[in-house]
Amino acid sequence: MRNPEKETELTQDPNIFLMSLDTTDVDQINETAKAVIDMGGVDVVFNNAGYGLSGPLEGFTDEQIVRIVNTNLLGAIRTTKAFTDHFRSKRSGIFINTTSIGGLVAVPFNSLYHATKWALEGWSESMWFELGQFGIGMKTVSPGGMKTDFFGRSFDSAQHEAYDELVAKVMTVITDPAQMASYSSPDQIAEVVYEAATDGKTQLRYVAGSDAKATYEARLQMGGEAFREAMAVRFFG
Repeated sequence: MRNPEKETELTQDPNIFLMSLDTTDVDQINETAKAVIDMGGVDVVFNNAGYGLSGPLEGFTDEQIVRIVNTNLLGAIRTTKAFTDHFRSKRSGIFINTTSIGGLVAVPFNSLYHATKWALEGWSESMWFELGQFGIGMKTVSPGGMKTDFFGRSFDSAQHEAYDELVAKVMTVITDPAQMASYSSPDQIAEVVYEAATDGKTQLRYVAGSDAKATYEARLQMGGEAFREAMAVRFFG
């Protein structure tokens, strides 16, 4: 994690060894990967760093655009690259990437978040072929809504007055109590991650959470065009 010295819970478990890692720092990624491998090898690399960014495109600064691409997409790619030689040499290992239901469907005013998550899904699928030839697994876990502080600590936003009324409509739907009641706890998603790491399957995609499963199934059944039209009605009437 970026600041292991601030952690209080994980440091109490003797089976957990914390190290510093900022996934936007290429040198630190490579240094940490080498240090971990030198400690005795790795079986699973879980790329979980990421955050949300919402708002109209016209409202974002270039810094916001670059930051989310660096964190949500390039961080996973660079971390995977740092461990690939180790996995290829022993012809085993699993990479698990946290994507999102937002990597399989889209909603309004989350374009840059979706850009990173759709890219991560596509990259992971291509890497499934590439790494599979060496006995290496590539998997994605795609959660839906989370009962965490994602909309606080793990969230950024932008505004533009031309879109304020439309954004308000969308947020009313997203923050509806009935909608949020279907969100998953971290423990529920952790169970899916553990399943992906231990089930021995070559399965690529693990959609996690009841809301995510229902949303993705609706898109598959309706087809992309009809699903998008239905979403537009849902958000804008």
